[in-house]
This record gives sequence, C-alpha cells and structure tokens, in this order.
Amino acid sequence: MNIKIVSDANKATGLTVVIDVFRAFTVEPYLINNGVKKIIPVGDIQVAYDYKNKDNNIILIGERNGIILPGFDYGNSPSQIENIDFSGETAIHTTSCGTQGIVKSINAKQIITGSLVNAKAIVRYIIKNKIEEISLLTLCRVGKKPFDEDILCANYIKSLLENNPLNNLEEQINQLKNTTGSKFFDKSKQKDFPERDFYLCTEINKFDFILKVEKDEEGKRYIKKIDV
Repeated sequence: MNIKIVSDANKATGLTVVIDVFRAFTVEPYLINNGVKKIIPVGDIQVAYDYKNKDNNIILIGERNGIILPGFDYGNSPSQIENIDFSGETAIHTTSCGTQGIVKSINAKQIITGSLVNAKAIVRYIIKNKIEEISLLTLCRVGKKPFDEDILCANYIKSLLENNPLNNLEEQINQLKNTTGSKFFDKSKQKDFPERDFYLCTEINKFDFILKVEKDEEGKRYIKKIDV
C-alpha cells in the first residue's frame, strides 16, 4: 500500500481523501445523517447562487473565511445543523478549503471526503476495496502550511492503515485548542466559530459511513453515502 500525505491537490493521485476537519467534511456527514437527499459540492459562490435561483427549495450551506455567505441558509457549522431534519432536501455546499479541494483534485482516480468523525470508516473502505494508492490531501491556503487538525487526521488515518495507531490522539486533539482550534474558544468569535463546533469536529469515529464524490449524467459532482 502506497500512502502519501500531500497539501497540493495537483499531486493527489489514486484514491484521494480530501480532509477538512474544521469544518466542511464534518458538516457533510451531519447533513447526510440528518436526511439530506443530495449534497452538491461547488467551488464557485456564483454557481451556488445559480442553483438557488433555479430552485428556491435548495439549501445553501457555506462560508468564506469562516463567515456565512450572504443569502445562505446556514454557515459551515455542524452545531447549526446537528439537530435539523433535512429529510429529502438538496444542499449546495461551498467553502474556502474543503470543497475547493474536491474541485482541484483533478488527478485523483476517485475522491472521498475525510474528517475525524468518520476516519475509521475511511480506513475500512480502503481495506475492503483493496486500494493500493492513497493520497491524503491536507488543505491549506496559498502560501500557508496545512491546518494542524487536518495533518492530525491524515496521520491518524495513515497510522490505522499501517496498523500502527496513534497512542496520543486525544492529547493531540486537546492541543488543537491552543493552535488552529483556538478560534472556537474566542468569546468575540462565537457567532461564526461556536465552541460546540470544536467538540463536534473532534468526536472521533461518530459515523460509520464514508462520503464519496460521484458525477451524475451531466457530469456534475455530488456526494454519495457509502456504508462500511
């Protein structure tokens, strides 16, 4: 098994796990778990608005720089949607990093999303399907290093695949409170980064399914739930 951790989407090949712990690919499992019929990930904000203009029943979920976009129904926050029934709904999802990683992974053979909430399910999927080439894509902004939480998630998945699980995972998660997770504990940022989001995003292996990126008959991407 060839496992590589990359931060450049162009270098992601084989099965690519696009990782976004805070918060895109924690939000999507919650949406699916709460009954969403279809998630359509997009990179361009205008594409999201175009979907809404064609069908006002569509739910818009997303952010830029962590802040909910104008006219959107929800931000990119799991605590906002954790108790909402989305049965039968279609959601358009666009974020600063996570959905961009999907769009930009043009060399990937297949794409699944990744987060701490379904890390073991990802590992089971890879092992079950005997996948040999795996890219763990840790996202980052231009000129910046990958986010600590995404590096941790990638290392966790890699350790499980190599049958050498991390023995200090909880400790490393706790350390995130002082680094990239500190915004969730800033009293002045609770509107956009509620503290509960931190704990929902770091609830290890809550979900027993993976989310795979597929294309419909028109070539448009959508998210498919696969139980493992």
